[in-house]
Formats: sequence, structure tokens, C-alpha cells
Amino acid sequence: MSVELGVLAAHVPSICHRENIPPFQENLVKEMDQIAKDIEEINPELICIVSCHWISTFNHYVDVAPEHKGILTAFECPDIISDVAYEYKGDREIANEMVRAGKSARIPVTAVDDPTYVWDYGTVVPLRYLLPKLDVPVISLFIAEAAGLDETRQWGEVIRSVIDESGKKTVFIFSGALAHNLVRGRINMPTISEQALDKQFIDYTMQRDLQSMQTMLPQYANTAGVEGGGRHLAMMLGIIDEEYKPDFKAYAQSSGSGNAIITFEKEKSATKV
Repeated sequence: MSVELGVLAAHVPSICHRENIPPFQENLVKEMDQIAKDIEEINPELICIVSCHWISTFNHYVDVAPEHKGILTAFECPDIISDVAYEYKGDREIANEMVRAGKSARIPVTAVDDPTYVWDYGTVVPLRYLLPKLDVPVISLFIAEAAGLDETRQWGEVIRSVIDESGKKTVFIFSGALAHNLVRGRINMPTISEQALDKQFIDYTMQRDLQSMQTMLPQYANTAGVEGGGRHLAMMLGIIDEEYKPDFKAYAQSSGSGNAIITFEKEKSATKV
């Protein structure tokens, strides 16, 4: 087994609490609720999530803790996300193997094993919808500012190789927006030019044109201000390949950002038994 499903997911703060979701973002949550049912049907043994809000300066980090438990108040928006409790199991063995494999590939990867470390909302918010039953081990991953897109894609390839070798049925979540030049006013869409770039990248995604996605990403990330510098998308390109069937689910704005929900399902003919 390997990565059975990839999910490009949204984590906009206003969806953290279901009762606060504005109407124009309801479809994001509706689709993640449905994906949660798909994940339950897959019955994965592992969830991996990379978040654009878990940012390091130099190194790539892997949370290798056997348990993830804390109370989140978001630094960026404590009025919207505060006192949010979370609790998930970890997978120390596979997480540590990711660290070892990264080091072997000469990627600066470091393990984090600290029960006092509090997760970011880019990790917590999608999991509240995609993994409501809390019964699957989770490995959370950082993005590194000093790492370019090529290095981040290579790190994704290393992570996938570890998952493949483990034989664990896995769901991989890429938590972050597309265009992300933020403005005040949650109802504001990205600019027309930014929406056009988002659409082009989504079109390449739906065509499984991974080469064009990879070629487009650096300039797209710079021009549209893609969240995290596009590193979650670069990691996505290291995890998925032509074996995965993309399915566009939703797109919605949040303060000038474009937030897409897209799944990547490994086709049955490509799944090894």
C-alpha cells in the first residue's frame, strides 16, 4: 500500500468553528465533510499533513511525537481561533524513518519530539473536518523558508518513498491556499489576474500535466503570492504522480486568497496488492 488519497485542503480561520462559517465558504466545508467519509471508507493507517502555517526558517521538521495533544489559540487571529483542543495519535516509527531518509538524501531534516509544542491552525482546522473520529495516527510536517521549491519537491519524494516502503495505507493532506495576496475583508476574491493564475494551475492539475504544474509553480507562486511560497504544492508534486486521478471539489475566497479543495485518488489499477 502507499498514499491512497491526496487532499489539497483549506484552513481559513473562519471555518474553524462550524457555526461561524460565512455562506461563501460553506462549500469548502461541505466538500471536506464528504472527503471525511471517503477517508473513513479507505480506512487509512496513517495521515500525513503539511501546513503552510507551520513554518521554519532553515530546517525541515517532522513531528515524531507519539501523541499530539494541546490547546490552540492562533497567534494571527486569537479572536477567531482560541482555546481549540485537539488530540491525535502519532506514529513515531514512520516519522523517525522520514527523518533518517531525509538526512540520507542530504536534506536538512530534524525531528521534533516535544509534548509542549502546540500545533498551528493550518494543521488543526482541516483535521477537525477530515479526521473527525481522531482514531488514525497523524504525522505533521513543516515547510522551510530556506528551502526552494525543488528541494521541497524532493523532500516530498523522499517522504513518499518512506510511506511506500512502510506498506501503510496513507492519506496525505496539503493544507494551504493558492493565490494569497491578502487584503482586509473576508468576502474579497483574489484579483482577476490571480484568479486566472489559480485557474490555469487547477487546469494543469485536472489534466495531470505535472510537468506544466512544476514549470509554472515558481512564477505563479511569486506573482499570485501563493501561500507558503507554494511549498505545499511543491511537496504535493513530490507525493502524487500520473497514477492519481484529480477531482476538483470547490474554490472559495477568504480575504483576497483563493482556496481550493482538490482530491487525488490513486486509481485502482495502480494500487499494488
